[in-house]
Amino acid sequence: MTLWLRRSFIAGFFVTVPLFITIAAFIWIFGIVDGLTSAFYMRLLGREVPGLGIITTAVGVVVVGAIATNVIGKRILQRADGYLLRVPVFRSIYAPVKQLVVAFSPDNEFGFKRVVMVQDGHTAALGFLTKEFTVDRGHGVEAMVAVYVPTNHLYLGDIVICEPGRVSYPDISVEEGLRIFLTGGMALPPKVGRAGGDDGPTEFRV
Repeated sequence: MTLWLRRSFIAGFFVTVPLFITIAAFIWIFGIVDGLTSAFYMRLLGREVPGLGIITTAVGVVVVGAIATNVIGKRILQRADGYLLRVPVFRSIYAPVKQLVVAFSPDNEFGFKRVVMVQDGHTAALGFLTKEFTVDRGHGVEAMVAVYVPTNHLYLGDIVICEPGRVSYPDISVEEGLRIFLTGGMALPPKVGRAGGDDGPTEFRV
């Protein structure tokens, strides 16, 4: 009976704790976002309406996204972005946060392009391809790639510069790669195939 209770408690703990943390995080984010416009609607309507701030924020994000996808709107936002980056104190916070958010956007040309494995002897490091470029070290133009290898939950990491031949492309999307790093590798599938067009190994086993 004691063994059954202990096993049930442990199993229930690992099921309920992530659920409670996720719910608490959503409630916390909901309170922050919803509170951004609560004072405005309180003066306008005379009472508090829960969720109205969330709806307003969502509509605002959609509107900004629609403007950003428009040619004229994109130019306006780029110009506004340039002005913001000139503000001495504001830019020190805005610039790195913007770069971090953009890095996690696969649709952005400056974001993580794809998940790669960098071969280093008998070991391989999992990372994100961030740039393909060429260098000239006096022996002609050489193709190189830049790979970001996170070392601390994506926020900190190393930049590995190497030849394309040392890089293999596993069949893992950027979203799956983010999940793998956030879980410390536990989200890695038992068998990872190679992506289409990759000349590396036909199969990676982990």
